[in-house]
Amino acid sequence: MTVLVPYPTLLDTVTGVFRARGVPPDRAAVAAEALCHGDLTGMSTHGVVNLTRLYLPLFDSGRTEPTADMAVVADLGASVLADARRALGLWSASQAVELASARAARYGIGMVTLRGATHIGCAGYHAARAAAHGMVGLIASNCGGQRIAPAPDGREPLLGTNPLALACPAGDRPPFVLDMSTTVVPTGRVRAAARAGEQVPPGWLAADDGTPVTDPAAFDRGDGRLLWLGGATETGAYKGFGLGLLVEVLAALVPGASTGPLSSVSRDDDIGVTALVFAPSALRSGFREDAAALFGAVAGAKPIDPRKPVSYPGWHEGERARWRRVHGVPVPDELYEELRSISPALRAVG
Repeated sequence: MTVLVPYPTLLDTVTGVFRARGVPPDRAAVAAEALCHGDLTGMSTHGVVNLTRLYLPLFDSGRTEPTADMAVVADLGASVLADARRALGLWSASQAVELASARAARYGIGMVTLRGATHIGCAGYHAARAAAHGMVGLIASNCGGQRIAPAPDGREPLLGTNPLALACPAGDRPPFVLDMSTTVVPTGRVRAAARAGEQVPPGWLAADDGTPVTDPAAFDRGDGRLLWLGGATETGAYKGFGLGLLVEVLAALVPGASTGPLSSVSRDDDIGVTALVFAPSALRSGFREDAAALFGAVAGAKPIDPRKPVSYPGWHEGERARWRRVHGVPVPDELYEELRSISPALRAVG
């Protein structure tokens, strides 16, 4: 069962929790929007379920600094290197995109790359901030020193899930937002199945010898390793692993953040983020119209089943968000009670 929570109430709830942990009001609001984006768009594994499971423990352990300001290390105009200084990644990744967008408006392209970041939540949320400016945004984020998945045919975990996201305006339609882990699924999907007592499909997890594992609890027990996008070697796992390494290059090597294979501690500290924003309209006319035409053509393609029209990444999420902004965000009963226990704002509603 779920409770429909008005979206502004959910935002106020999370904002209040972050403010209570010392995050300045404006940053708390941005961070709350980034976290609630998961629930608003249907990617609930990256939403408020992580408030008490991931973000509050970061405060409690001192692994994030609520009032830290990002420090610019190098600034060459179109490209910036900054140290996030353990600021809340939900906020600092968005600020990186905003700064990159401002530079792109001037130079046609802007890159802001961070080291010392913490978990950023949905990479697609941050990339979409560039699309809101009429630009194309790309986010690459490694997982710091965390090691989750080994190379194909390898035994030793090397990299995290290493998400990659790209967003582009699509005219009057929801923006194109490709938001993906480079493993076959993110860890949140596995843990959600474990909490629900459900099995996962073959191809998500495997034992050390490659045998498929369908018990999601095996992941946290250490008996099941997460596979790369593509699954087995024979079905393209090297493509997923290659994309994972691509993210490690962009997000860790470029800014000098921790890399999984070289870290002495497998933990998602010192995360690296690269925000790359393109402003085609600064370079040529007609970009907005061309983008609208491209995604209009995709959405207008003839479907196999007329009841299932063709769409593109971001369309369903955009439509779902539009509905939920009006009617409310479904929150599972157990999570709702958990939020009520830590939030005076939600207790007042309930």
